[in-house]
Amino acid sequence: MNWQLLARANTHPLRISILEVLGMDGGRTLSPSDLSYELRTPLSNVNYHVTELRRSGLVELARERPVRGATEHFYREALNGGAPNGNGSSSNGHSRRRSTPKKRRARAHSA
Repeated sequence: MNWQLLARANTHPLRISILEVLGMDGGRTLSPSDLSYELRTPLSNVNYHVTELRRSGLVELARERPVRGATEHFYREALNGGAPNGNGSSSNGHSRRRSTPKKRRARAHSA
């Protein structure tokens, strides 16, 4: 586990809890649904934070399974602890994107 990267980019308490659960018992592979059940947290919140952890390279996609016309994703703690490789992308092959806020259009006020 790259604790420096964790502290710098992922200090949200739910993200830390997700990493703790995935790291239990020598490493577990769970879906966001499984994590949601274990952490007693809404699935939408867990899914968002798992996605962010994947972007930062701290968790990786382990496998996928078709379920009723959708695809269930299973994640595990990243084997290299989230250390980015030399070309600026994380171990999962995704480059890191900086989120930029969208520009707001000026509204015309009518008198």
